[in-house]
Amino acid sequence: MPEPEPSPRAQYDLLGVKAALLLAVIQDRPGAQHDVKALGDLCRSLGFEITLRMDPTAQGFQAELAQFRERLDTCRGPVSCALVALMAHGGPQGQLLGADGQEVQPEALVQELSHCRALWGRPKIFLLQACCGGNRDAGVGPVALPWYWRWLRTPPAIPTQADVLQIHTDAQGSPSRGPISGSSDQADILTVYAATEDCVAYRDEKGSDLVQTLVEVLRANPRGDLLELLTEVNRRVCELDVLGPDCNELRKACLEIRSSLRRRLCLQA
Repeated sequence: MPEPEPSPRAQYDLLGVKAALLLAVIQDRPGAQHDVKALGDLCRSLGFEITLRMDPTAQGFQAELAQFRERLDTCRGPVSCALVALMAHGGPQGQLLGADGQEVQPEALVQELSHCRALWGRPKIFLLQACCGGNRDAGVGPVALPWYWRWLRTPPAIPTQADVLQIHTDAQGSPSRGPISGSSDQADILTVYAATEDCVAYRDEKGSDLVQTLVEVLRANPRGDLLELLTEVNRRVCELDVLGPDCNELRKACLEIRSSLRRRLCLQA
């Protein structure tokens, strides 16, 4: 017996305006410019209207989100989806650092957009390319040894940088960075962190693991379910062997994906 066709309510309707806001700190982050270009090109190919701001200060991050929300709320036509990419160094407890070195809490930026009237019931996507702490993942068990020996034979040509300015090996007591729970405005949010809690995110002169892998996967299957595609992105990122900037040992990376989506989300029909 053939499987029944999915209900129209099972998938978000993206026939309205799709808007993207890309906020990227480029200074002192080699390779970040390639992330901006790759992500911008991808968003355009998926039909997003793009706003790009380079090297925002901490206050600038907040101001740009507030202006983005206001533009969406005053948009003449229906808004169907918003994507916000936040690319910067991260502090020891998951803060974003503006170009001025000051801190901004990513939760505050997510909360700003969750109150956007035009996006009520619409998907809101956040990509955070930044460290969430100072811990490095050395890998576990029998998996770590083979890639360590492979690296000894063929070391990576480009050293990898960590998107963190202050390195804290002991990040105990770090506050959770999840969205505030218990309120209905937290539905329809998808947040993708470049690293798990307390861990660093990596980037080299060609760009970051998260952005470059995400672009590759979405370009190959732009009509796929986004959560399924992100699972594939995470699989590929987890398989990478990363040579950190401050040691001669390989490290591993892993994304963290948090979703309160209520329907399937396909960015291209």
